[in-house]
Amino acid sequence: MRITKKTILAIGLIASSLTLNSCDDNDNNEMLQRPTALVTVYPTAPEGFFMQLDESTSLVPTNMKTSPFGDKKVRALVNYTIEERSYGGNQQSVYVNWIDSIRTKQPVMTQGSEEKDAKAFGNDPIEIVRDWVSVAEDGYVTLRIRTLWGGSTKHIINLVSGVNKDNVYEFDLRHNAQGDIRGRIGDALIAFNLNSLWKEQPEKVKIKLNWLSFSGKKSVELSLKMHPNSSISNTDVQLISHHIE
Repeated sequence: MRITKKTILAIGLIASSLTLNSCDDNDNNEMLQRPTALVTVYPTAPEGFFMQLDESTSLVPTNMKTSPFGDKKVRALVNYTIEERSYGGNQQSVYVNWIDSIRTKQPVMTQGSEEKDAKAFGNDPIEIVRDWVSVAEDGYVTLRIRTLWGGSTKHIINLVSGVNKDNVYEFDLRHNAQGDIRGRIGDALIAFNLNSLWKEQPEKVKIKLNWLSFSGKKSVELSLKMHPNSSISNTDVQLISHHIE
């Protein structure tokens, strides 16, 4: 909140400036607490890393030499500030205020039938929340999920491939609550890397996700483009506070 008043009594100017400074501090704190973007973190050899923002934009950190996640490629929430001296074009130089990884997994292969998959990967209800972080991009499917959480038990979430022999782009989202089926509704984030499935696919593909919700079976179709081989040269709901695997 940035407000200026050109004509004001001196005493009023002092009082209002104190108020505005307080508001600015609060706004800045809120801005720093919220993620600026959802990115994919790519380590580069021998050191360093960059963050893929979208299909055409890469973010290069100026205040971090190595990835905090080692050599792992992960999806992450990041809060950053664009530097005045930036690369321009499809590369932006950014100052990373904070970054937090999202549990990122590979899809698993079906066991051959819905019954076997339910036994192997679980069949507990789960919801996919419509949110800006529920998105298919850069060869990853990132989901904000919602279910019941009772305590410290780790829930296991898997994306099962090969569930439809007539459609290689169809997946089942499976949830194993490991008996933790009572408690409060809460949210978490999880991501799946599908790039290894279609390495040579330059065009977007339409993938289908199936899952068991609390109101029955649901499905959704998403357009997904794989990550190119080279992008850069050298509420009442608690979010991301639950244990998932």
